[in-house]
Amino acid sequence: MAMALDAQDDRSDDTLLALYGQGDRVAARALADRLAPIAVRVARRMLADPAEAEDVAQEAMLRLWRAAPGWQAGTAKVSTWLYRVVANLCTDRLRRRRPVPLDAAPEPEDGRPGAEAGLIAADRAAALDAALMTLPERQREAVVLRHLEGLTNPEIAEIMGIGVEAVESLTARGKRGLTQALAGRREELGYGDD
Repeated sequence: MAMALDAQDDRSDDTLLALYGQGDRVAARALADRLAPIAVRVARRMLADPAEAEDVAQEAMLRLWRAAPGWQAGTAKVSTWLYRVVANLCTDRLRRRRPVPLDAAPEPEDGRPGAEAGLIAADRAAALDAALMTLPERQREAVVLRHLEGLTNPEIAEIMGIGVEAVESLTARGKRGLTQALAGRREELGYGDD
């Protein structure tokens, strides 16, 4: 009986990775369908470059496949391990980059709602991406994982290899930095006075 080849596979990440480690290609496909979009999304938010985010996600998934045969279930969540690898790869790429002026930051692709809503959403996303890029990389990583990926502070602490208090400090400073970077643009971005 064939299992569904999508992210809806109800087997755990640990189970799927262990099965892949034993040569099960169906399990590998199910795990890739579940985790690759997450890796791309995190990398895109950290790098603000869709093509580079795809490269990082591919490299992270390759590293996951290489780790599969020796994976020790229960030592770390597969998704936590993957977040950490993606974050480290993004950090490496950011360190190699030359500084880019904020005006040259690429705008994210929109989801094609209505014309006006699409423009507002694109402006907001571009403003957020540009503001994120002004943050120090550790603050940006913590803010992306907490507020855009919805991870808990303990999960972020494990990914970043720091304490929960340090995560709280990084996210608070990151939010303050974003507020400063976006100051004066509330009306322009369609937020008004609320």
